[in-house]
Amino acid sequence: MPPARPSRAARGPLSYRPEPGSIPTQPGVYRFRDPRGRVIYVGKAKNLRARLSSYFQDIGNLHQRTATMVTTAASVEWTVVNTEVEALQLEYSWIKEFDPRFNVKYRDDKSYPWLAVTVGEEFPRVMVGRGAKKRGTRYFGPYSHAWAIRETVDILLRVFPMRSCSNGVFKRSAQIGRPCLLGYIDKCSAPCVGNVSAEQHREIVDDFCDFMGGQTRPFIRRIEKEMYAASDAMDFEKAARLRDDLGALNRALEKQAVVLGDGADADVIALAEDPLEVAVQIFYVRGGRIRGQRGWVADRVEDGETPELVQDFLLQLYAGDPESVPREILVPALPPDVEVFEELLSELRGSRVAIRVPQRGDKKTLQETVARNAGQALVLHKTRRASDLTTRNRALEEIQQALELDEVPLRMECYDVSNLQGTEVVASMVVFEDGLARKSEYRRFVIRGVDGQNDVASMHEVITRRFRRLLDEQARSEVKPGDDTTGPMLVDPETGRPRKFAYAPGLVVVDGGPPQVAAAQRALDELGIDDIPVCGLAKRLEEVWLPGQEDPVILARSSEGLYLLQRLRDEAHRFAIGHHRSRRSKSMVESLLDDVPGLGEVRRRTLLKHFGSLKKLRTATVEEIAQVPGIGTRTATAIKDAVTESAETRQTVSVNTATGEIEEG
Repeated sequence: MPPARPSRAARGPLSYRPEPGSIPTQPGVYRFRDPRGRVIYVGKAKNLRARLSSYFQDIGNLHQRTATMVTTAASVEWTVVNTEVEALQLEYSWIKEFDPRFNVKYRDDKSYPWLAVTVGEEFPRVMVGRGAKKRGTRYFGPYSHAWAIRETVDILLRVFPMRSCSNGVFKRSAQIGRPCLLGYIDKCSAPCVGNVSAEQHREIVDDFCDFMGGQTRPFIRRIEKEMYAASDAMDFEKAARLRDDLGALNRALEKQAVVLGDGADADVIALAEDPLEVAVQIFYVRGGRIRGQRGWVADRVEDGETPELVQDFLLQLYAGDPESVPREILVPALPPDVEVFEELLSELRGSRVAIRVPQRGDKKTLQETVARNAGQALVLHKTRRASDLTTRNRALEEIQQALELDEVPLRMECYDVSNLQGTEVVASMVVFEDGLARKSEYRRFVIRGVDGQNDVASMHEVITRRFRRLLDEQARSEVKPGDDTTGPMLVDPETGRPRKFAYAPGLVVVDGGPPQVAAAQRALDELGIDDIPVCGLAKRLEEVWLPGQEDPVILARSSEGLYLLQRLRDEAHRFAIGHHRSRRSKSMVESLLDDVPGLGEVRRRTLLKHFGSLKKLRTATVEEIAQVPGIGTRTATAIKDAVTESAETRQTVSVNTATGEIEEG
């Protein structure tokens, strides 16, 4: 249904409250939007009328963050569904799509390492990774410390000698026909040189994954049987090797204590709460042993009790990662719709999932341990955040006051231009939200419409391109007849890809003084944008310049606001320099190879992709260059001569840094 629109005169919950009786009583999902059309809260309800009516009561009776949400909002809309399971699924989809600021977001307090096996590759590799999961990779963990994973893998590689090297090492060993050190000390079966086939290596990988997945007893029994058989056959060398393998497996198992005697597969969850925040800890138990641990901390949004918090957490934890759903989930309190949740999770897993509150025995004892960890995590988080959050709030308020902004600039974007004597001109856009870097929002630009070194014109082009994209994204989200989707969205509904420039910043910062600031303001004026403030931060005296003002704004050297602007500017400079160096390195390789006979554009790109940099290409032998697809020995020799000649030229010319004179050696 179309959203209820607020009147311009009134701003508050009553200005957009739906007409009495217009809200259905069926189950569904609802969205609150701010005046810009951005979704700020998503919720679900068994009875939409009863749930939404609770938001439009006396604000004094609402939870503090709920009151802030309904006063920030400018409209509310809803979608009716058939079942509560559908409501759960739609709620998760919308939270993921719109990233509403008032929904509880359980964010990791650190990046946890995973043990990953790239089962999608021809020769799978075991490695330690962090961050989001990728398709074609099987994960174990997460674990608290990367060193603990590496130590366990190092022990197990003597029993399961699978590949653990990078793609570069693997290819190099295949080219030279000689395995790396791990192949010589029997911690790798060396598939790179054909010591085992892809099928044989896959069997080793499957055994490793089964062992890490909790199926430990079959391997131990098998090795014991083989060890005794070798001893009876007087093959004492093999028996000794199997004995050492057995010891390695037992040492790996000793690092994972048995906590549940029934060998259960379960996620054990506990919460620690206060009126403002909630900390969650989870222990992953597989085969009765703790395989990993993870923790989150989130702001409390509504005045919900523990069951509601458990419900929000389970939805965010499992709905987007069906492979991680265990057979049993132990929680401190059952969610309000436990049967609905069990049905949803059972559909995701493909088999029965039980959600329980442990009452006695080992499971109760383990959950108490998890609860103590959650309590300690909350105390540590509040200790850290007390100073950090206060400092960031003070910095944003100082910027608002110094620049006389209407609102606190919760989202700031900074732009910097980088070039080398007018060549390879690039620009960067970095984003800080709530005083913290939002690296997923960073963007790079290649300047196309400016010849030579002209930072002012380059800045004008960058601002024009960025905010023209903003206008395009807003135009795509305009209300269409019969359409209930309004406002900017994170995800394009047609392509499923994130929209890169969907949100307007509260402040645009440019690296430079009055000329750059004027160029940025002119670009916004030409686009008809008059509600986004602009400032510039000049490096020499750290002065803040505003459009059309003769004198800069001077912030105290000890100002937290100035420090935040400096961090923003320096991050934009770092990001631009990194992009510029990358493009410069590629262009240098291409220019060196322009005159090599028989080397066209396609093979130049293939060569650059294979070696990655000019430095690696220079150190490569003719034989290694000839291994690149499409490059023969004759062409490889010409390439080697070209890069060697350039290196010699570079080494015989130097600059006297004292006088600035060019000296030839």
